[in-house]
Amino acid sequence: MSAAALRHLRLRHLPPCSLSGLKTQSRSPLRSTFHRTMATAASPATSAPSAGPVTKYRLQYEPTPFVVSSVHLDFALEPEATVVTQTTHYKPNDKFKGASKDMLFDGAAPDDLKLVSICVNDADITAQCDRHAKGLTVPASSLPDADEFVVKIVTEIAPAKNTALEGLYQSSGNFCSQCEAEGFRRITFYYDRPDVMTKFTVRMDADKEKYPVLLSNGNLVESGDVAGTSGRHYAVYEDPWAKPCYLFALVAGNLKCVEETYTTKMSGKKVTLRIYVEEHNLDKCQHAMDSLIRSMEWDEEKFGLEYDLEIFNIVAVDDFNMGAMENKSLNVFNSRLVLATPRLATDGDFYRIEGVVGHEYFHNWTGNRVTCKSWFELSLKEGLTVYRDQEFSADVNSRAVKRIDDATMLRAAQFAEDAGPIAHPIRPDSYQKMDNFYTVTVYEKGAEVVRMYERLLGKDGFRKGMDLYFKRHDGCAVTCNDFYQAMVDAANGGNDLPNFLNWYAQAGTPAVTCSSSYDEAAKTYALTLKQTTPSTPGQPSESKKPLMIPVATSLLDSSTGAPMPSVTVSTDGGDATTMEGPEFVLRFHEAETTYTFSNVASKPVPSLFRGFSAPVKVTVDGQSMDELAFLIANDTDGFVRYDASQRLARTAMNACMDAIPEDVAPCDCVPSGELASSPSVSQYLDAISTAIDRVVAMAPSGIDEDTLSFIARLVVPPAASEIITDVPMGTADPAKVCRAREAVLNATAQRNKDSFAKLLAYVDSNEPKEYKPDPTSMALRTLKSVCLKMGVRAATVAGDAAASEAVYNDVLERYRASTNMTTQIACMSALNDLKKCPAREAVMEEFYNTYKEEKLVMFKWLSMQASSGCTGADTMEKVFEEHPAYNINNPNSNYSLLGGFCGNLSQFHTPEGYAWVAKMVKKLDTINPQVASRFCKVFARYRQYEPTRQALMKGYLEELSKIESLSENSREIVTLALNDQ
Repeated sequence: MSAAALRHLRLRHLPPCSLSGLKTQSRSPLRSTFHRTMATAASPATSAPSAGPVTKYRLQYEPTPFVVSSVHLDFALEPEATVVTQTTHYKPNDKFKGASKDMLFDGAAPDDLKLVSICVNDADITAQCDRHAKGLTVPASSLPDADEFVVKIVTEIAPAKNTALEGLYQSSGNFCSQCEAEGFRRITFYYDRPDVMTKFTVRMDADKEKYPVLLSNGNLVESGDVAGTSGRHYAVYEDPWAKPCYLFALVAGNLKCVEETYTTKMSGKKVTLRIYVEEHNLDKCQHAMDSLIRSMEWDEEKFGLEYDLEIFNIVAVDDFNMGAMENKSLNVFNSRLVLATPRLATDGDFYRIEGVVGHEYFHNWTGNRVTCKSWFELSLKEGLTVYRDQEFSADVNSRAVKRIDDATMLRAAQFAEDAGPIAHPIRPDSYQKMDNFYTVTVYEKGAEVVRMYERLLGKDGFRKGMDLYFKRHDGCAVTCNDFYQAMVDAANGGNDLPNFLNWYAQAGTPAVTCSSSYDEAAKTYALTLKQTTPSTPGQPSESKKPLMIPVATSLLDSSTGAPMPSVTVSTDGGDATTMEGPEFVLRFHEAETTYTFSNVASKPVPSLFRGFSAPVKVTVDGQSMDELAFLIANDTDGFVRYDASQRLARTAMNACMDAIPEDVAPCDCVPSGELASSPSVSQYLDAISTAIDRVVAMAPSGIDEDTLSFIARLVVPPAASEIITDVPMGTADPAKVCRAREAVLNATAQRNKDSFAKLLAYVDSNEPKEYKPDPTSMALRTLKSVCLKMGVRAATVAGDAAASEAVYNDVLERYRASTNMTTQIACMSALNDLKKCPAREAVMEEFYNTYKEEKLVMFKWLSMQASSGCTGADTMEKVFEEHPAYNINNPNSNYSLLGGFCGNLSQFHTPEGYAWVAKMVKKLDTINPQVASRFCKVFARYRQYEPTRQALMKGYLEELSKIESLSENSREIVTLALNDQ
């Protein structure tokens, strides 16, 4: 399953308040007490669970007492009353030989899943079974003493009433399913868990006129009209590959498709590719189709993984909780991650579609062919597949820029999650609702853990490990430890990577402190690294063990900036090793280690954690602002240059934090007097200006795409949410942080006004007239967006009304002249925070009137309005809550409106902002608990904030906790937050 829905909420992707919750076993050195206040779960194999929340524990795992041989599902599709007939062959599990075991099937609450009948070997045993709130228990006394027997279960469901969008539901009148993580239990009674793998045969029948397209997993083996009926037809699908039920999919509707054929490079197999959409969207599918073909080619070339069927379908639906779902051969996508044209989609949309299409396709091997033994192992498939989609995007676009963007998102969203009450390892030890653990920790931090294997073992070693992983485990449900063992056996001579497995067991963001000294007489350079991991719920800091941390390092000549080509290093008196090349990786796996480099001719400038080689926070003792400026100007690693700029920006923001009065408007937040001339501010501005001027000087001969993208990112300081995470617990003042950030941005715009104008002119001269979503064109438009924003800032700060109006009107005219959505959104964004500005009012009105019939585009408009500094909670409640563009039943609509507002820190972090979001959470919880629980998380980190806000946020959590009917999804988040001490 893709994390893209959450990513969209974050930066991109989730608002800074970390609404994480999209889409994780082995021997652990630590036992997390993540649900230390929850009740212990009953043994799943022997007794019915209680009606209330049940906590599942990783260490209590045991297999099912019966093994599934095959499943046949028959759907008589009707919106209000679909009848599902499940016929399943079971065998006793040899591991329980001689033991009498009940069959405990998972199932939704009676209101959502009606049991019609259950038969064993054609004998009706319905009256003997226990139908309870969590499913169905078949007593052992009702089961035959046989090597194999057949269970036939008939259920009835109402897809049209299913607003939770889990199981089988309707979207735009079409039937659609979503079964990960625990949606299959809303369809029928079954072992709804990932380690139960079998082959599925699916038959469905439906009204032929209303639902002409019938789709499921695998190959279509039979279809036709239903005999004896008027106007009904059927289709039968067989999937030759064993799979868990979370990968089951069904779609039935009035859909059309675009079709292409892909011929695999490895065996020459022809694969039919189809993307199904509503007819009016057929012209919006080509980019997704091209992305799918690129993904298939890349996976063959990069990992030697060939597609294993002759058909691959994608279906786009409007109502979908997540980004997309990797169901075997039938991927179901949120329509915003398939549909794109230059007029209706931005560069970011095109980029995300490519990445998410790749992500879901890559799951065919990392998730489907090899899946996870339990949901605790979710990161096994999701962390690995995020790593693969990141590598794919890096290879087909800009690797340096991709790495910066991934690191930025992780530090803004995942570091915040690691610092709060929802903190959990990438492999949690317990959960109540698995939906709550589709998080940035499991996905993005999990991807960083996979990337560390590659850093430690090298690209060739990592590929050998992947090959062995598939050779050992194809067709199996396995654990994170199995992946680790394949890596070390294939690429590390069978030797352990010391302390690496602690990454799977420990929550929290590790902190690495670096100190160094140079002995000029001995020509030696000593680098000392110390690591600690802070306390997280159930895991005090003193109990946490050291981690294996790859430190990608280069020593730069302080005169030339060039990397020292060859150095000899020894560790705490150990044997010396020669490190060749401009970059080498230190294997840091103790609490403290000193590395001594010999034959170092002069005192170097260390370039550490190049390429963001580990998901850690780094402090470099004694690092001066001059050294940071040196790295910005000279380092060859894009991430280190970017990180140096962020460190300087933090210093400048910290200087402004207490210096800007509370009553100063955002446009007036500019460092002046002693503050402007202070080293913290002036050296940051000097370094940024120097970098900008270098790029301007390149213009006559042309600026490459990496430089265009890099400078657009370099001039933007850290997100306010990232700063909030780093301040002492109980002191964060979002308004103060936002004012400091505004001050730094305004000063940057003011000082570099002419340079930004020159860069904008360069973009105007070099941007292709016809829109193309290629890396160079995207880089030009990214820089254009930054230049427009900086131009508006500079004009606003200057205070000349006539000159400002001219700049605003220029942006408005650019909006009107543009024929692509990227530039239109850039213009809107540049004007978005201007109060009582006719140009802003005009662009918002014109955009709405032009696109009000385009649902996906309206999500952008809602998000823009909700994230504006002009939009307070009063406006949200009185204007947008009842606006025709907003639909509370649609997840995308909520992610846009509520997500946009929660990321609008200056407006959300007010008494009125808290009250409005809490009210909306209560409403949402009765409609779609999975979406509601994500918005509960915006209150969960209340302890980070200063006392007044802390009390308000905690009060709303307490209010939610008192709602008797609060969903299990939301109650889990609320309880964890309130129990955080």
